[in-house]
Amino acid sequence: MHERFSGVWICKDLGRATTSADPAELGRAVLAAYLAGRDSRGETFRVVVRTDHSNHVVITADQLTASGWEADPAVCQALPAYLRNALA
Repeated sequence: MHERFSGVWICKDLGRATTSADPAELGRAVLAAYLAGRDSRGETFRVVVRTDHSNHVVITADQLTASGWEADPAVCQALPAYLRNALA
């Protein structure tokens, strides 16, 4: 799916984004938005962010709650509207 306002490509299983945001922060924001308002007991979710330079970062839900992480508003601008709204 292409979100025309932010220019981000994303879907449930595989997404692509062009942004200067930190890959780890982008992954945290996507996972937090996806899990917002969702009962995920008994399920394991993770986000794998791969850059054009073959680097990758794996973000798990534990990392969101353990550190008291909050979404960076600048990073949220790179998200599609439905994920951005879930974090609001």
